[in-house]
Amino acid sequence: MRQITFREALREAMQEEMRLDERVFLMGEEVAEYNGAYKVSQGMLDEFGAKRVIDTPIAELGFSAIAVGAAQNGLRPIVEFMTWNFAVLALDQILNTASKMLAMSGGQVGCPIVFRGANGSAGQLGAQHSTAFESMYANIPGVKVISVSNPYDAKGLLKSAIRDDDPVVFMESELMYGDKGDVPEGEYIIPIGKANIAREGTDVTVVSFNKMMKVALGAAEELAKENISAEVIDLRTIRPLDWFTILESVKKTNRLVIVEEQWPFASVSSEIAYRIQKEGFDYLDAPVRRITSADAPMHYAPNLVNAYLPDVSRTVKLIKEVMYLKK
Repeated sequence: MRQITFREALREAMQEEMRLDERVFLMGEEVAEYNGAYKVSQGMLDEFGAKRVIDTPIAELGFSAIAVGAAQNGLRPIVEFMTWNFAVLALDQILNTASKMLAMSGGQVGCPIVFRGANGSAGQLGAQHSTAFESMYANIPGVKVISVSNPYDAKGLLKSAIRDDDPVVFMESELMYGDKGDVPEGEYIIPIGKANIAREGTDVTVVSFNKMMKVALGAAEELAKENISAEVIDLRTIRPLDWFTILESVKKTNRLVIVEEQWPFASVSSEIAYRIQKEGFDYLDAPVRRITSADAPMHYAPNLVNAYLPDVSRTVKLIKEVMYLKK
């Protein structure tokens, strides 16, 4: 193993797949001449040329439509959005074209495309640059949704996403691009739809994804000091969701807490809580609980940013409450 950054892991995934398959290309704002807004595509223009690493105007709906058309005609585009907050402008292409094409064509025309970029909050960026969108895209049949928390998963799952024959929404975090982690030198992929048990435990199951995994794992470390053993599950894929891994963990721990960055209403945690109480109610010794972002736009002031997002201390407090609650 060697340690590389999150951005380097994403770059390696794209480079390897582009070397293997000439149909794969990258397009988006500043991906070529500027080497990417977050330097994820550094050096790729020099290696692959302007026909396969393509700068676009600031027109998410327009260049997404071009990429969807390319996918329907046999190519395998990777679309980089500078932020998923801007990608809302391209929702029509993702929701009404990419996700539905296979069904509308009676299985004759697929849409193998990856939409990727930074998602969620990244410090003091204000309300219009700080929304987490996993649940919105996970609500679209025909789209797979991946939300990664570390360089190893980022590379392995991005390679799987590029090879997948369905449209894939791939969510990263601006705050994690510089994070380092162990990544093998050789070729590997991670199957879409398989969660990872990031930390084993026996007393409570804690489910999270993307940068909230840092909160979940931090809370588990604090709880261990008080002899509370938390099993932490990184979902990695939001759709399809790995229900089996969550349920098997709840059978063991009898308690479930979900930590996510999204707003609470109709979120990923809402769906997990419903499904586990439906299929795992008899295993629960306490109600399913969750900690989410505040049900409000995120403001700019640092004290409001801190109040808005889940953190380790509030997560620890909630888990302690769950340890002593009865259903």
